[in-house]
Formats: sequence, C-alpha cells, structure tokens
Amino acid sequence: MRRSQAAMRRRARRWVGGFAGVALLGSTLIVSPAIVSPAAADETDADLTRFYGQTLTWGSCDDAARYSQCATVTVPMDYRNPAGRTLDLAVLRIPASGNARGSLLVNPGGPGAGGVDFAEYLSTVIDSDVRAVYDIVGFDPRGVGQSAPVTCLTDKQILRWNRTDITPDTARERRTLFSRADRISQGCLDRDAALARSVGTENSVRDMDILRRVLGDDELNWFGFSYGTELGALYAQRFPDRVGRMVLDGAVDPSLNAMEVSEDQSAGFQRAIARFATDCAQRSNCIATTQAGVLSAINRLLVQLDWAPLPSDGSRRLVQAEALTALFFSMYSTDLWPTLRSGLSQALDGDGSTLQLLAQLANDQTGPNTFGSNITSAFYAIGCWDYPPTPGIKGLRRAASEWSTNARVPQMAVAMSWGNAPCSTWFGHSDTPPAPVTSTTSAPILIIGTTYDPATPYAWSQALRAQLPTSRLLTHRGDGHTVYGGSNLCIDSFADIYLLTGDLPEPGTVCSS
Repeated sequence: MRRSQAAMRRRARRWVGGFAGVALLGSTLIVSPAIVSPAAADETDADLTRFYGQTLTWGSCDDAARYSQCATVTVPMDYRNPAGRTLDLAVLRIPASGNARGSLLVNPGGPGAGGVDFAEYLSTVIDSDVRAVYDIVGFDPRGVGQSAPVTCLTDKQILRWNRTDITPDTARERRTLFSRADRISQGCLDRDAALARSVGTENSVRDMDILRRVLGDDELNWFGFSYGTELGALYAQRFPDRVGRMVLDGAVDPSLNAMEVSEDQSAGFQRAIARFATDCAQRSNCIATTQAGVLSAINRLLVQLDWAPLPSDGSRRLVQAEALTALFFSMYSTDLWPTLRSGLSQALDGDGSTLQLLAQLANDQTGPNTFGSNITSAFYAIGCWDYPPTPGIKGLRRAASEWSTNARVPQMAVAMSWGNAPCSTWFGHSDTPPAPVTSTTSAPILIIGTTYDPATPYAWSQALRAQLPTSRLLTHRGDGHTVYGGSNLCIDSFADIYLLTGDLPEPGTVCSS
C-alpha cells in the first residue's frame, strides 16, 4: 500500500463508524427505538444477579497501545431467558492518567461500528484534564466486532453487494437488487438465527447497564456519536436514575420511521454536496469554476458509470455504486473534500482509482477481497431488526422518484431510497412503531448538533433536545457529521467543561467552524 493511502486509512477510521448508519451502498438506517419503559428500581433481580455481580479480569490487549487493558463481560443473549445462552462482549479500557472518578463509555455510531478501537482513538483527542479523571472505556456491542459477531455474508458476497447497482433503471436490475438484499437476511438466519434475533438495540442498552455495574460505577457516563446518541437516549429512558454525564454528538430523532429518516438524510446530503461544489469551484484543482458546473460534471460522471465502469489501479473497475459511496462518505468531513476533488478530476480523465479508494475506506475494505470487520452484516442485522419493514419495490421506486425530482445530484437521492431494500426483505422486525424518547432523568445532558450535518440533520438534534427536558443543545455552525475531537476548539471546550463539572453551555450557544 502506498504511504499516502495508509495515512488516509488511519485518518478515515474517525468517520467509518458514523458512515455505517447512512451509506453502506446508500442504506439509510440510523435505528429508531422500540418504546422502552423505565427499569424497575433495580434490574439486578435474581435471574440477572450473576451478570451484574461478575468481576472483570483485565489483561493486555492484542494490537493495542501498551497502556490499554482488555476484558470480556458476559451478558444473557435473551433477557427473557437469562438462564440460557450467553454472549461475551469485548471491552477495552484506557485507565485515567490521574485519580479516576469513574468510567466514560464511548460509542462511535453505526449500528455495527465497534467501540474497542474507537476508545483508543478518542483517548488521543480528548482533553488531558478529562483523561486525568475518567477511564475511557469502549466496548463492541453484541453482534459487532469481537462481541459475538453476527455474520450474514462472506467477504466475496459483501464485495458483490457493495458493487450492486443501487439506482436500478429496469425491472431486471430491481429484481437483482432485491435478490441480493434477501441473501443478507437469509445469511444471518442460516449461520446463527438465535444470535441474529438477539442483536437489537434494546438488548444493547441493557448490556450497557450491566457494563456500568461491573465497572464499579453508580451512574453511566456516556459519549455517543451518531447512532451512539440513540443508545444514550434509550439508556436515559430505561434507566433515568443511573445517568451521569452524557454527551450526544450528531443526534438521531427517534420519532421518525425508516423512510422519514432516509428522506431527511437524502435532503441533508443534497445540501452537503451543494456546499462541496461551491467550495470546490473556488479551488484551482476543481473540475469546474462554478457550483453549477461542478454538480453538472458529477451528474455526467454518475450517468456514465451506470453503463461504463472506469479503469482503476485496483483489480476491479470503478462502478457507479462505488462512486456514490465515495460521494456520500466524503460529505462526512471537509477533511475528505481535497481527496474527493482529486478523485473526481481523475475520474473525468478516465481513472477511477481515488474514488474507488474512498469507497473502500467507507466500507472498511482492507484488500481486494477482504474486509476489516463485520460492519456490513452487523449494520443490517441490528438496523433491520429494530425497525418495522421498509417498503417493497413499488414503495422504494416511488420514493426514489419523489426525492430525486429537485435534487442537485439525483442519483444520490435515488440511492438513498433503494438502499432500504435489505430491510424490506428482512426475516423479522420490531412491531413497535417509532416514538419520541421520554425520560424522567434529572441529569443534565449535552447534545451537539451541526447545522449542515448530512447524516444526522441538525433538525434531529433540535428534536432530541425537545424530547429530553434536562438536555441542552450546543450548535456547531459548519459542515460534516459529528464534530467533537476534530478541529473545533469551541465545541471541544464546552464538552470538556461539561464532562469535568456538569455545567452546560448557555442556551443558544453557537460555535462556528
């Protein structure tokens, strides 16, 4: 691998977790919760005592920094039958550099992204004063990474899925899309049906409370990004008296159904690609000198790729699905915009290599035929189970037409609709409709929202703030998906002060890029 590509892969790890929730082949799930009632005074009834009372044995970690410690925590696979099969969850801790006041659990998003690797990353960007008083703890949620990973597809099948035409123009293309989507569901059932039925978000929330207890904390301190805000909000709903400090960056609105989520995200990505085009047009290496010219060139490229893949320096030609993935992924951070500019310029000159590299980074593809995690399988296994079914071919076709009518880049809007195909064919779903989160917690909660966030639109942060009475919204006026730990010292400072003191910023506080 070229050195520049290796460096890009390291930087991209920050965004892969959040990207899972929107653009694995245009898919749009960021899970909406089933209604979760507050827990009884203490969940540690006799059936769960052995889980809440377990002792963690910390040891060294494979392929981790020397100061990291690793352990496993055991949880029931089915909370309705705690005497049955159990699951082991992977946990990583970076001990506080000073006298620890407790743990700070972190989650990067998804669903399907692991917290073990993310904890190591976050520990390198979080303020030193925060590091001094918190053990930074990450865990891979059930079904993810090293925690009883769910497997629905082989690497070869994942590669084929990632290259599937996600803007089907003909009945044959639509049948192919749905046939391949159905294989994801069937693969989960064939390999471990019981596990596939147990990886929903509600169970992960209950796992979080067991982890809180075995870490020795009376309250859960939580830093969740993207889908991780969903986990945090649901925890506050189920365990309102056990909430400590909670930061939710890039919030999800749990009251929306799957297609409402997708429609909002489709609009968000149209705003983002328009802002990219405006910025690009001001650069010397851009593909055009006006916003309209940039968008026109992108549209021409996508139309061409629908029938004529481009050569690349890899073993396969660049197809339209990969170019769309590269566009979606690059909207997650302005740090990726220079690479996208280069990739578009190269593609218009007949070389798809850089766009293909961006798509591989987004999909955690580590080699021509290999992937670094089970994020694709876990994304669908968790997300499709949590939501009621999305529409079939007719419904997705109708949405694709409606969303793309006034879109700046119509093929992106089309992909956002058809990306819901796997959840149309899933083997099982929650029968509880999406609903606003309600929580009686008295703990102050900090929500961070970015005005031009494409994946979790700013309106979602506003909605979650309204649903959590003790929360405060801190606004980042800028681009990209989530913000803490990037380059905005204003946002970071307010979040750090809150983690250290519990003090929220004043209402209406805005930080600009």
